[in-house]
Amino acid sequence: MASTSQCARAPLKENIREHCSDMILSDEQLKQVMCKLNCAINEGLAKKSHDDAIVKCFVTYVQDLPTGKEKGKFLALDLGGTNFRVLLVTLAPGDFDMKSKIYAVPDSIMKGTGEKLFDHIAECLSDFVTEQGVKDISLPLGFTFSFPLSQEGLSRGILKTWTKGFDASGVVGENVVELLEQAIVRRGDVNIEVFAILNDTTGTLMSCAWKDHNCKIGVIVGTGCNACYVEKVENCEMYEGDQSKPEMIVNTEWGAFGDGGELKFIRTQYDCEVDKNSINPGRQLFEKMISGMYMGELARQIIVKFTKDKLLFCGKGSDTLMKKYAFETRFVSEIESDPAGVYDKCRGVLRNELGLTHASEQDAVNVRFICECVSRRAADLCSAGLATLIDKMPHYPTVTIGVDGSVYRYHPHFHNLMMAKIRQLCRPDCQFKLMLSQDGSGRGAALVAAVISKSGKQDNNGASSNVCKPSPKPACPPPSRSQC
Repeated sequence: MASTSQCARAPLKENIREHCSDMILSDEQLKQVMCKLNCAINEGLAKKSHDDAIVKCFVTYVQDLPTGKEKGKFLALDLGGTNFRVLLVTLAPGDFDMKSKIYAVPDSIMKGTGEKLFDHIAECLSDFVTEQGVKDISLPLGFTFSFPLSQEGLSRGILKTWTKGFDASGVVGENVVELLEQAIVRRGDVNIEVFAILNDTTGTLMSCAWKDHNCKIGVIVGTGCNACYVEKVENCEMYEGDQSKPEMIVNTEWGAFGDGGELKFIRTQYDCEVDKNSINPGRQLFEKMISGMYMGELARQIIVKFTKDKLLFCGKGSDTLMKKYAFETRFVSEIESDPAGVYDKCRGVLRNELGLTHASEQDAVNVRFICECVSRRAADLCSAGLATLIDKMPHYPTVTIGVDGSVYRYHPHFHNLMMAKIRQLCRPDCQFKLMLSQDGSGRGAALVAAVISKSGKQDNNGASSNVCKPSPKPACPPPSRSQC
């Protein structure tokens, strides 16, 4: 009877709200995040502080944005996992056609020699161009390579370490573009030149800029979280090339923001627990507060804590709930997709996915609120980062932000949350919009090859001539000025 009585007194949502208060960030806290991030970006851009900077701000060597008038056939290669894609993109002014094919990378090749890996990629390239009837045409290629790179030029990227199950020997420390080109030469049956190597944020920006010339920022909010933006070349101190072009796309690698303690003032016990149990403790702390890899686990950590404190499920959990990452990020999106005041999907997740058959209606109300806190904080932090970039750039009248990633695509409210919060945080005279990227990693890579091949023959006609005075650096809101 005591248990029944306890369940009848299930806590009200207001009680849960109080216990979730540390997951709800004020605008004042977000402005402190902006201040600290701005300082971290400036350190990454500066030559004297770059090596020790937390936010590395790698120059991408991409200085020309698409004009929408690009034309011709271009190849793209997108390698980032156990499958990779080859694409043929045909551009015409204002129009494009794209054909692609997915190829597998067998485990024996992933963990074999680098020569075998790139021979396999070259073989697939040969197969694709033969199938598309362009084998005898000289085609520029853009290479999206989603592994940690130290980029030293448009077509020079040094692999720092393998991830995602790859361990091909003889590649770490080498220029992967050169290894691919050597494999192409060994085959001797295709005529392909690798024009550029890039990451997915740059591809997203380029893909959106082809349609909307106001696109100056690219952001990924998916399994991971990162952003790039257009910076004045004079501020890119790590770049020692041609200074005649005014702009440079900078890959911030902002996922590492906070690794130096900058986010300690807003990190919670749940963030610390997720970080401690991750494969890279102490690293990518900003990303771990935003991205889809960790969003569900953050929610689970809160749910488990509240269950142990008898704030949920009468203190009785389930074996599944206690397993790490059992509460998947897709559950967060699914639960929040119900209309306000409806908890059908939440009850379904709790009972069918987590084995919480005893969950009450009030438990569903509370769990949905927890999910909302986790996703709103993620959207708010990402918005603070984007507002920082908008304020840092020249005062363009309108800024388009190219966005890709599963969280942004599939969470029912992420877009609206970001639109509202960016508006609250960035300079009031800026007009902005969020633009969903269509196949940024593929089409964007081809566009990089297109603009580079064009700029090699003529002056840069794609650079913006309407460059206004840069925005003043945001003042650090008290009391954190000294921390910045």
